[in-house]
Amino acid sequence: MKEILSIDLSNYCSKRCPFCYNQSNPEGVTAWQPSEVISFCKDCVNHGIKAVSLGGGEPFEYDGIFDVIDALYPITYTSVTTNGLPLLNQSVFKELLEHCPDKVHITIHNPDAQSEVLRVVEQVKELSRTNIKPGVNLLVSDNSIDACRETYAKLLEFLQPDQIILIPRRFGNTPTAKQLASVAGNAPFQSPSCLLKCEIPEKFVSVSWDKKVNHCSYAGGKEPLQTLDYAGLVNALGKVKFKRCMYSP
Repeated sequence: MKEILSIDLSNYCSKRCPFCYNQSNPEGVTAWQPSEVISFCKDCVNHGIKAVSLGGGEPFEYDGIFDVIDALYPITYTSVTTNGLPLLNQSVFKELLEHCPDKVHITIHNPDAQSEVLRVVEQVKELSRTNIKPGVNLLVSDNSIDACRETYAKLLEFLQPDQIILIPRRFGNTPTAKQLASVAGNAPFQSPSCLLKCEIPEKFVSVSWDKKVNHCSYAGGKEPLQTLDYAGLVNALGKVKFKRCMYSP
C-alpha cells in the first residue's frame, strides 16, 4: 500500500543543474494545472495516501503553489522541496508563512560552495522560528565527501539528524554507502531507502511533471496517467517495468 506521494509540479526551474533527475531548466514547461494537482492528490488521500511531497522543477516558481498547499495542508501531511532561491524574495517568503505547509526541505546542491551553504543555513534557521518544520537535502557526490562532511556537521549544530537527508548523486559521481556513512561520522543518518539495494519502495510513489508514474523518481520507464485520480495511479503503476536508475538516464 503506497502512503507517500511525490509529485513534480513542473520541470521549470531558473537553475540548470546538470545532475537534476527531472532535467529541470529555465526553458522547462508546466503540464499540471493547480486544479488538476489538487483534485488528483485529494482523490489519492481519500484512498490511503498519508503524505504528499511537492517538488519540481522549483515549486516556488510554480504558479499556484500556494493554492495547492492550502488545499492539501488540511487533509494530509504536506511538504515542499526547494532550492531556496525564491525564498530570498521577501514577498515569496511572507506568502509561504501565510500558506504554510507542514515542512520545507531546502536542498544544498554544492556543499563545496560556502556561499550556498551559508545561505541555506540562514534560511533554515529563519524557518525554525516559524510554524514550518525545516529540513535539508544534502546532495553528496563522490568528489565532495570532505565538503559534505563539514556541511553535515554544521547542520547538526541546529538540526536533528532526522531533519537532514543525504542524497547520493546519480548518473555520475555517485558515492558509495560507506562514503555516505562517513559524511555522517558513521552515526545513524537519513537517506533514500535504495542506498543499499535497488528495489521497489513499499510505501513511496513518484509522479513526474509530465503526468507519468513510477515507484521511484529517478527510474526511467514511467507510465502515463490515463486518468488523473487514484485509479489512474494504480493502473499506471501496474504497467511499470521497474529497472535500476543507472540504466535510466
